[in-house]
Amino acid sequence: MNDFLEQVWLDNPVKNYLIVAGVILFVILLKRFISSYLAGLMFKVINKIWKGVDKKSFTNLLIQPLGVFLLILIGIISLHKLNFPAKLNVELYGYSVKQILHSIATIVLIVSFIWLLLRIIDFITTILGKKANLTSSQSDNQLIVFFRDFFKVVIAIVGAMMVLNYAFDLNVGSLITGLSIVGAGIALALRESLENLIASFIIFFDKPFTTGDLVKVQNVTGTVEKIGLRSTRLRSDHKTWVSVPNKQMVDSVLDNLSSRTQRRGDLKLELGLQTSSVKLESIIAGIKKIMERKEIEEAEVLLAEITGHAFIIQSDYYTATVTIKEFNAVKQQINLQVLKLMEELGIEIAGASTDVRIIKEE
Repeated sequence: MNDFLEQVWLDNPVKNYLIVAGVILFVILLKRFISSYLAGLMFKVINKIWKGVDKKSFTNLLIQPLGVFLLILIGIISLHKLNFPAKLNVELYGYSVKQILHSIATIVLIVSFIWLLLRIIDFITTILGKKANLTSSQSDNQLIVFFRDFFKVVIAIVGAMMVLNYAFDLNVGSLITGLSIVGAGIALALRESLENLIASFIIFFDKPFTTGDLVKVQNVTGTVEKIGLRSTRLRSDHKTWVSVPNKQMVDSVLDNLSSRTQRRGDLKLELGLQTSSVKLESIIAGIKKIMERKEIEEAEVLLAEITGHAFIIQSDYYTATVTIKEFNAVKQQINLQVLKLMEELGIEIAGASTDVRIIKEE
């Protein structure tokens, strides 16, 4: 038996193959238990920072990426104890098979580690999101989503640099220095994207609007559904999805309709010149009485202009910040009552009737 274990296959004793296979099999069988135990230890640290964290959701989120990472890490360490067979170490395009496999293993290990970090960020985002839901402001929720995407991009860039450094033996510092001249050209090419990124930070810290606000910018009116790294997405009144670059949201004149204290309605009547002053006084008094509704907080009615073709009565009224559906219902009721009042007083709109006279010269 000992002679069999000491036999050398492909530059390694059989005993070493069995040990490596046993370690990998052990990790495969106990992968879930080990990852659950490590996730529990990480949960204790997280729970000290944020109280009331759900342990089950935390462990379920991390068990799979943590188990994969441990399996890959221990598998690489175990295989590293074996001598790579000289017969298999041929060269392909100037690189040996050993170097290629080492680079592939490094890439897989780094990718699994980045996956684990992204899962941790998702969990932290979930915790902060639950706390943000307890507040009435929606800005906290959008800020969490923004920084979640931002840190994911940063981690992805760091992961790509680690792959270049450890898998391909590239000096990242020298590479960045060598690309400094090219970087200036890239910065110019990406100037608009960088401006939008900076504008997104301005939006979050200056808070001219938040998610859920109804805004009007550059003749586009819509509800803010998402503030991203590059653009803000609005759901327009036509139920379409409009994407507006963040730079335009900051630089343009933006009307935050959700921040108004009242809704304004206008009523403009152009009455015929045949209307007597008594009827004008009556209709003004009647409109003022119509405006005495519980929905209307403030109103003004006056004879605004006297022109060559009409008497113009202007009325401005303000309601509370009700929904657009409720406001339109009030507006319609006011218009209908004004029409009934005009019918009762026998008042016509200017140009409603025209007398045509034919004068025959003798």
